[in-house]
Amino acid sequence: MEPNRRTSAALLALALLAMAACGGAGEDTPRWKIEVLGTRPHTPGAFTQGLDVAGPVLYEGTGKPGQSWVRATDLATGAELARAELPAPLFGEGIARIGESVWQLTWQDGIAIERDPATLAERRRVRYAGEGWGLCARAETLVMSNGSDTLTFRDPATFDITGSTRLTGHNEARLNELDCAPDGSVYANNWPTGEILRIDPDSGAVLATIDGSGLLSAAQRATADVLNGIAHLPGTDRFLVTGKYWPTVFEVRFVPEG
Repeated sequence: MEPNRRTSAALLALALLAMAACGGAGEDTPRWKIEVLGTRPHTPGAFTQGLDVAGPVLYEGTGKPGQSWVRATDLATGAELARAELPAPLFGEGIARIGESVWQLTWQDGIAIERDPATLAERRRVRYAGEGWGLCARAETLVMSNGSDTLTFRDPATFDITGSTRLTGHNEARLNELDCAPDGSVYANNWPTGEILRIDPDSGAVLATIDGSGLLSAAQRATADVLNGIAHLPGTDRFLVTGKYWPTVFEVRFVPEG
């Protein structure tokens, strides 16, 4: 049956209301681009879930049962400094260095693991409710994602929840791997897209969207999975970006378009 004008207008109104309820598509959000400044090799078999830089050390965590590990490498040379395997059936997720600890999430196991930052030896396990996706350290607080449009704040000593912020727009986003930048903003992969969101974690405002879909060549994309890994390089305006099964880590700058 062909709808009449009144029916079409009603359907349009309902569609607009639905878009408003979920935060719309973010048409007014500034768009930034990625400027590639350099590359370095990445283990193509790494199902990357977390990336973090602390001083001269790059931390990386991977996922999948029986294939999850966390490692520390020398940022300058790539030499491995420490490594720890996560026993099956645990599925590793985001990681973050904060103070004298490295925290590692698990996906659906409800377990956060505190590790020694030098040896990556396990210190203790803490239970939490829901799923664990991304993690980063902002001042004295851990910021965590769970695949929704909400960021949760946690005490790094107890892992207790201290607060949360829901995005004020882009409510269709599924926030994944996180990076807490020095300016206070949080960069988040929007799973399963190639998009990165720059977020004000205090207000929930999305400050910019960044398209990372063009980093890999067509041949590389054939064997790679999604973008998932952002880490700020201390003392610079640069970041490291990679993904699951990516052969390359990109050193980039995020810059406004135009």
